[in-house]
Amino acid sequence: MAELLAEVGYDGVTFELVARRAGASKPTLYRRWRTKRDMVVAAVRAMPATGGGRTIDTGSLRGDLLELLGVLAETLTTSDTALVATLLHAGLADPELCDYLETATGPTGARLPAAVLERAVERGEVPDDAHTFGYDEVAGAALITRALNGLPYDETYRAQLVDAVLLPALRTSSPSIQHAGIFSGGNH
Repeated sequence: MAELLAEVGYDGVTFELVARRAGASKPTLYRRWRTKRDMVVAAVRAMPATGGGRTIDTGSLRGDLLELLGVLAETLTTSDTALVATLLHAGLADPELCDYLETATGPTGARLPAAVLERAVERGEVPDDAHTFGYDEVAGAALITRALNGLPYDETYRAQLVDAVLLPALRTSSPSIQHAGIFSGGNH
């Protein structure tokens, strides 16, 4: 399925095409998965480096951010970068797909789980009105851009990203942005 997604994109994947490729019947696929989204998520879940249902809780926001970026880096390192880009592109047309992937596979590192932010608020590491915008808009974009350009996104780079960009962004509250309609759903 990963190869098929990379070849034809999310929009091009159909039950008929998957059945043909797998040598199965469409009714067999429909018995297993109700929707294309379910089928794609099952394929992503079967990939080696998904969040795996793990809970991110190191005891500090910095540690949690490093852990999340580590999950994303692992996914980028072990997955076909074109497939990751395909899924991100599909998320533009189907934002619920991204939500569904996060829920079904566990933290991918592309988004800041609400629970991580809530614990940081409880520990006093960020203001009460903090939101995930700073992480969600920057973390994945930075690592994916570096991966696509063949640049390193190792532990040193990720620590600099956390310290210089992500922590300051999360500590800076901007409720006016949130209320201006910039957010489109997810963990915001």
